[in-house]
Amino acid sequence: MTNIANTPKPPYYAVVFSSTRSDVDEGYSEVATQLVALAAQQPGFLGIESARENIGITVSYWSDINAIKQWKANSEHMLAQQHGRTKWYSDFKVRIAKVERDYGTL
Repeated sequence: MTNIANTPKPPYYAVVFSSTRSDVDEGYSEVATQLVALAAQQPGFLGIESARENIGITVSYWSDINAIKQWKANSEHMLAQQHGRTKWYSDFKVRIAKVERDYGTL
């Protein structure tokens, strides 16, 4: 993913997922691609940005807290979360923040 998300005027919400990968790669790339496509279909989804070096950081943007809760409860997402905990990530942290201000060239 190389694009900066074109988000609406604030307020909206950001879910920041920071992670360190384990040595297991089994199915990771395919599931990650599927999840981005699935998230894009969810009500309230506004965009996503992702980068990975030693630490991966993915930020997804949502219209409201309820949209985030619905995404967290999505059955395919829940399965991916389980695989993440048990095989794909050695460490991870999720942070949810309300965006009150943004600016830039987009």
